[in-house]
Amino acid sequence: MKKWLLAALALSLVLMFPACAKKAAKVEPVQGPAVEQVEEPTAKVEKPVLSEEELFQQKSLEELNKDQVLKKINFDFDMYTIREDMKPILQANANWLLKFPSVEVLVEGHCDERGTIEYNIALGEKRAEAARNYLVSLGMTPAKVKIISYGKSKPLVQGVDEATYFQNRRAEFVITKK
Repeated sequence: MKKWLLAALALSLVLMFPACAKKAAKVEPVQGPAVEQVEEPTAKVEKPVLSEEELFQQKSLEELNKDQVLKKINFDFDMYTIREDMKPILQANANWLLKFPSVEVLVEGHCDERGTIEYNIALGEKRAEAARNYLVSLGMTPAKVKIISYGKSKPLVQGVDEATYFQNRRAEFVITKK
């Protein structure tokens, strides 16, 4: 009898489960009011603002010269006197150099293509010397400012018009030591 009862119970269980699976009720999704998704603002991580001193320390000589922290000045034709409109540029250069007393600079004198090689070498030297003397008058240590003349051998731009000539008549400032 026990065997028969167990068999009947097992048979009823087998018949019951498939019946339950077929009778599963369909669940309809409940439509409620639309909910907007709110994105939480993420905290922006800002890079710390570096001081001019920190930026200076991080950059190599090549990077400083590429960034042209020292601006060039231009000259009038056949002249080596500092133009009035170039004095503020020299003042800004001197201010920057005085902030960093360890810096040494080379002032390069350049000319346009007119004139002989010898004449332009001499004129380029006078231009570099004039720029150097102006920086020294603003407080630079003379020993930290060297000069060189390239004459007309290193033009900045090519051309045969006054605008081109003006760009090539210049003194450039190259940082040689931090």
